[in-house]
Amino acid sequence: MASGVTVSTESKTSFDEVKKSKKYRYIIYYIKDEKIIEVEAKGERDVTYEDFLVTFEQYRNECRYCVYDFPVRVAVEGSEKKPDMTVNRLVLMSWCPDKAAVKQKMMYSSSFDALKKAFVGVYKCLQACDSEEVSEEVVNESLKKGGK
Repeated sequence: MASGVTVSTESKTSFDEVKKSKKYRYIIYYIKDEKIIEVEAKGERDVTYEDFLVTFEQYRNECRYCVYDFPVRVAVEGSEKKPDMTVNRLVLMSWCPDKAAVKQKMMYSSSFDALKKAFVGVYKCLQACDSEEVSEEVVNESLKKGGK
């Protein structure tokens, strides 16, 4: 079921600033007036995932979306020694904590598809409802398993 919520032009532009120009490390989005997905916060490129989680902690009782350009170590194919390298993977997260209002959780859940369609090039989509599901270890392991 679609919610009728749309993605703002600014949201799409900020996504491109993470994806293409690598201007930001992350973008946090919210649904404004139950109608449109807007940008709420941006993290500079030198921000660590730990810094992001500190900022994200303020939303422990509210739903949000986030795009994070996550650095992950991957093995290089075709090499005898199997050296690894760091690549960045775009992660789109839907955050709906248990303490959020039921109406808000329903709105965010039903609007997630609109965001997925608007943000072309996301490597992995994650849904989380507690801090364990957004931990660096869990996200890193999820990325090693592959996209979408």
